[in-house]
Amino acid sequence: MHPAAATPAIEAKNIIMTSRRDFFKFAGIAGGAVAASSVSRVAMAALPEPVIQTSPNTMAPLVPNSGRPYNPVVTLNGWTLPWRMNQGVKEFHLVAEPVVREMAPGFKAHLWGYNGQSPGPTIEVVEGDRVRIFVTNKLPEHTSIHWHGQRLPNGMDGVAGLNQPAIQSGKTFVYEFVARRPGTFMYHPHADEMTQMAMGMMGFWITHPKAKHPLIDEVHRDFCFLLSAYDIEPGAATPKVAEMTNFNLWTWNSRIFPGIDSLNVRLNDKVRIRIGNLTMTNHPMHLHGHEFLVTGTDGGPTPKSTRLYEVTTDVAVGQMRQIEFLADEEGDWAFHCHKSHHTMNAMGHDIPTMIGVDHRGVAKKINNLIPDYMVMGERGMADMTEMEMPIPDNTVPMMTGEGPFGSVEMGGMFSVLKVRRDQKPGDYKNPGWYKNPEGTVAYEYTGPMAEPARFKAEGGQSMPRVRKPATPTEVKVRKPTSHGAH
Repeated sequence: MHPAAATPAIEAKNIIMTSRRDFFKFAGIAGGAVAASSVSRVAMAALPEPVIQTSPNTMAPLVPNSGRPYNPVVTLNGWTLPWRMNQGVKEFHLVAEPVVREMAPGFKAHLWGYNGQSPGPTIEVVEGDRVRIFVTNKLPEHTSIHWHGQRLPNGMDGVAGLNQPAIQSGKTFVYEFVARRPGTFMYHPHADEMTQMAMGMMGFWITHPKAKHPLIDEVHRDFCFLLSAYDIEPGAATPKVAEMTNFNLWTWNSRIFPGIDSLNVRLNDKVRIRIGNLTMTNHPMHLHGHEFLVTGTDGGPTPKSTRLYEVTTDVAVGQMRQIEFLADEEGDWAFHCHKSHHTMNAMGHDIPTMIGVDHRGVAKKINNLIPDYMVMGERGMADMTEMEMPIPDNTVPMMTGEGPFGSVEMGGMFSVLKVRRDQKPGDYKNPGWYKNPEGTVAYEYTGPMAEPARFKAEGGQSMPRVRKPATPTEVKVRKPTSHGAH
């Protein structure tokens, strides 16, 4: 059994069990994914309890207490959906509904999701399980669920209008199929997809192997999260659903740094991280301090002959990537998307470059009209993490996060892999900041600086221009200096 088996499962205080009486008042039920009709109170009682989770914290792995055993995953800032066994069938209950998601402390978004959260809870099953999922629609419009990457009967694929009627508001549909192959998958709507996915409707699906698999190794820690993007103006709470390119919030499981939990592991643990991308662009995921292998995609485990050690892997739109590594270097190691603007929060896209521009005269005049006006961007954007600039309610600074040596100056898709010698097996708590051994931290040098060596052959254009400009253009450079108004 997984070393986390001794760890308590989901915290009960954060779970709301919706009563069947209240649920019955709200919902009609449709039998199967291809029918729609109300049924009796007796039939409603056959539904598994819908479990609701509202905490944004990373919940402990849900160790199976029925069905086939497996090594459970940990959903970053999320949780795993409980199930019940019904005559050999594993039954789940998903509720599509409006939710409030805390993206970072002090910033909450009004999204759509499942069972109280966006993304919805992770579903974990075992290869060969027969699975039955009840899906209740509490949204103001119809929906459906597509089981992204699964092999299943055509009528269970979840494309509204093509494979099934849409699930109308107040109705419950049933999906049933066998989990035919192990791997990392997703679920999301295939009805009004642009709106519903832009509002945060998605979730993770893990199918574990039923027996030892030649291409799937056992690991000590198994994490998963989904990449998603939103356009929420500072001070607002609801995403712009028609946005296609200029997103300003890049998230892991609908969280932004510094709201993304760290990945806490024990020294020499074998670690697996599963990543799914439901944004509208690719994400080169980069891990510091370690090399990893890409051991799986949405098509299943990769052949060992194709695996190469890397420190960055690109996850394209609609893809899954599964990476594995040995956590054999102690420390606090950055883990992030390597597109720099994806590690920023609530950013503007039409900001002029002001580096080297002297604001002092203009700033003084503007301050007569706007006392709180502050100069920005004259020396780069790092000043913004240090200034006490007022920001709108319900948002977070563009670059933020305080580390042991000062501002981390990050946002969006950024977290930290924390590798500790004394982290206990199955313990996922944050161990705090790493204490670097003496003499292993970069430091300021205050000694004399030698002139760089020069070669006599240096200088001159090898291919000068044929026509020279009549009047040479002189570029005046004003080096940034420290001054007031900050």
